[in-house]
Amino acid sequence: MTEVKAELVGSVWKVTSKPGDAVAEDDVLLILESMKMEIPVTAPRDGMVKEIRVKETDVVKEGQVLVVLE
Repeated sequence: MTEVKAELVGSVWKVTSKPGDAVAEDDVLLILESMKMEIPVTAPRDGMVKEIRVKETDVVKEGQVLVVLE
């Protein structure tokens, strides 16, 4: 399993994937908003979304696990 973590502090603007989705490396999993910028969070490898640990409008910390891939 691979944990996809937040690289910065921000809020979840949009979740673009759901559990069970097949994803390819660099597919956008969700979009964070930080300092009025939209930052895509992408899959680090091919896989399947096992779990999404955040929802839209959640505030996230740097290093927080956002998505788990298997």
